[in-house]
Amino acid sequence: MTEQNGLDALATESRRFEPPTEVAKSANVTADAYDDAWADRLGFWETQARRLQWDKEWHTALEWEPPFAKWFVGGQLNVAANCVDRHVEAGKGDRVALYWEGEPEGDRRVITYAQLHAEVCKAANALTELGVDAGNRVMIYLPMIPEAVIAMLACARIGAPHSVVFGGFSAQALVDRITDAEARFVITSDGGYRRGAAAALKPAVDEAVERSGIVEKVLVVRRTGQDVAWTDRDVWWHDVVGRQSDVHHPQSFDAEHPLFLLYTSGTTGKPKGILHTSGGYLTQAAWTHWAVFDLKPETDVYWCTADIGWVTGHSYVTYGPLANGATQVMYEGTPDAGGKDRWWSIVERYKVSLLYTAPTAIRTFMKWGEELPAKHDMSSLRILGSVGEPINPEAWIWYRRVIGGDRCPIVDTWWQTETGAMMIAPLPGVTSCKPGSAMGPLPGIEVDVVNGEGESVGEVGGGYLTLNEPWPSMLRGIWGDEERYRETYWSKFPGRYFAGDGAKWDEEHVLWLLGRVDDVMNVSGHRISTTEVESALVSHPSVAEAAVVGAYDATTGQAIVAFVTPKGHVADDVSSGEAFAQELRNHVAKEIGPIAKPRQILITPELPKTRSGKIMRRLLRDVAEHRELGDVTTLADPSVVNAINEKMGTAGDGTED
Repeated sequence: MTEQNGLDALATESRRFEPPTEVAKSANVTADAYDDAWADRLGFWETQARRLQWDKEWHTALEWEPPFAKWFVGGQLNVAANCVDRHVEAGKGDRVALYWEGEPEGDRRVITYAQLHAEVCKAANALTELGVDAGNRVMIYLPMIPEAVIAMLACARIGAPHSVVFGGFSAQALVDRITDAEARFVITSDGGYRRGAAAALKPAVDEAVERSGIVEKVLVVRRTGQDVAWTDRDVWWHDVVGRQSDVHHPQSFDAEHPLFLLYTSGTTGKPKGILHTSGGYLTQAAWTHWAVFDLKPETDVYWCTADIGWVTGHSYVTYGPLANGATQVMYEGTPDAGGKDRWWSIVERYKVSLLYTAPTAIRTFMKWGEELPAKHDMSSLRILGSVGEPINPEAWIWYRRVIGGDRCPIVDTWWQTETGAMMIAPLPGVTSCKPGSAMGPLPGIEVDVVNGEGESVGEVGGGYLTLNEPWPSMLRGIWGDEERYRETYWSKFPGRYFAGDGAKWDEEHVLWLLGRVDDVMNVSGHRISTTEVESALVSHPSVAEAAVVGAYDATTGQAIVAFVTPKGHVADDVSSGEAFAQELRNHVAKEIGPIAKPRQILITPELPKTRSGKIMRRLLRDVAEHRELGDVTTLADPSVVNAINEKMGTAGDGTED
C-alpha cells in the first residue's frame, strides 16, 4: 500500500462496555454537550471559560490567523487565584488540596486549600524579593514534592512563565532549556528519593548554571538533607520563603499572557519550547478534568500518577484539578518503593476514587500479578483513566477487571504537550467504550483522519490524525522559533494541525490511535502500526509487555521485530523457548493477519524505559538493526538495553516459515 493511501488498519475489537447506571444518572456532562458544541463551538467554549473567575470579561472568543490563535481576547484573570484564592474565598479553605506521600514510608503531609494559599502567597513574595518580575522565565527542577506545585502557582501568580524540567534529566538538558528560555532563575532541591535512596538534584543544577552563565539566583528546597555545594547565588527555600508574609494580592494578566514553556526533549536536535498561555489553557484543562473524570470535588479523591515534569503533571496535577477545587494525592516515589503493592496501599489509605495513570504502569502491574492489588481494599475507585500512549485492549480489560473490580468505567485519553489538554476521550456517563480505544473527540474538538495527500478517509479507514479547528488550550508556538512551529505542525497538511500520530476509524466509526507515524513499519508495501502488533502480542495470556520495531529486510523492505516480556508466573518457562516465540507469531497472525507476523521475537525480562516509563523504541531499533546504541542517559536502567543487545547478538533471526 502506498503512503498516500494512509495506514493499514488490521486489528478489530467488538467488545463494548456501557456506562454504569450510577455514573450515567449523575454525570457532570451528558450527551447534550456534543449537540451544544456542534451548534455553536465558540459559544460552547465561552460557557466553559465562565467556570473560571475572570477579573475582566473578554470581548472576542477567538482570533484565528492560521496557525496562530488567541482565545478570550481582552479577558484578564490570574491563574493561581483561580486555583487557590477563589476556593478559600468561597469558604472551602478547610478542604484538603493535597495528600502528599513521600517515597520513604510514613513521610506524609496533608495540605488544605487555606494552607496551600498561604504557601503560594509566601513563595510569590519570595520570588518578587529575589527579583523575579512578570515575564521573567523561571526554571523548576524538583521532585514530586508539594513545593513543586507551590512554585508553579507562585510563578503563575506573579506572571512569570515557568519551565518545569523532569528531575531525572541531565545537566545538559537543563543547559539547553535555561539557554533557550533565557531563564535567570532556577528553583530546585538538594535531592529527592528514588528507589529507596536519596538522589541528588542540585549538582546537575550547579553544572548547568555554570555552563549557561545567565542564572542569577537558585532557590533550593531542603528535601533530603544531603550536603550540597553552595555559592552566593544560592538561597534556601526555608530561609527566604519562610520569612515572607502569607498575604499577596494577585495581579490580573491578559488571557494570552504566557503561563509556561514545556520542552519536548525528542531524540535528536534542539528541544522545542512549547508555549502555553493562560485563559484558554486553564479553561480547557479545568473543563476536561471535570468532565472526563466526572469530578465531584466534595467527595472524590483524585490521583494522577504523572510527574510534574511532563504536561500531564501540569494539566492534571497542578492546574486542572486545583482550578476545580479537587482533593488529590501526590506521590514522590516509584511504583515499587516499599513493595510492589505501594500504589494500592495509597489507594486504600486515601480512598482514591479517580485514578489516572499510564499503560506502561498498568502492564507492569500485570506482570507483577493480580495478588498484589487483591490484598487491598480498592472499593473506593470509581473511574479509571489512561494517558501517555494507546492502551492495548488486554491491558484495558485487566485494568477494569483487577483494579476497577469490573465496575469502573475507563477513560482512555489522547492529547499531547502541544494540545495542552485532553482532545479525544470518552465521557464516563455517556460513552459505550471499546477496550483500547479513546473513542472519539470531546465536545468542541474537531478531528479528521486523512491520507498522505490530506484527503479525509471518510467514515472508515486508517491514516494520519489531524485537528481541523483551533482549541482553547492549543500551543501558541515554539518559543523563539515561529518558522519551526509552522514547519513542524502545519506544513504537512496545510490548514490542519498534524499531530504526528496515526489513527483509524473502525467500521463503527470509533477512533483508534495507532501511535507515532515515525513508528509505522512498511512491510511488503503495507504500512503497519507498531501499536497494533504490540496489542496483539499483549493479548496473549502469557505476555505482560511488548515493544515492536521495524528493521531492514532485503525482501520485504522492513520486517517486524518484537521484544516481549512474559508475565511473572510464566517467565522462567518461556525465557529461551523458540516454541513460545512461534506460538506468539501464530497468535499475531490469528489476531490481525499473517502480514503482521513478526520475523523475530526476543524474550526479555525487561524493556528499556525512560525514567518516566516510556519504552525507548529508538534503542530497540538500534538493537534490531545491529547498530551502535544511541544515547542511553535518559534510561531508568541502562543495563537493560545492553543485556538485550547481547542477547540479540547470540540469537538467530527467529524465522521458521
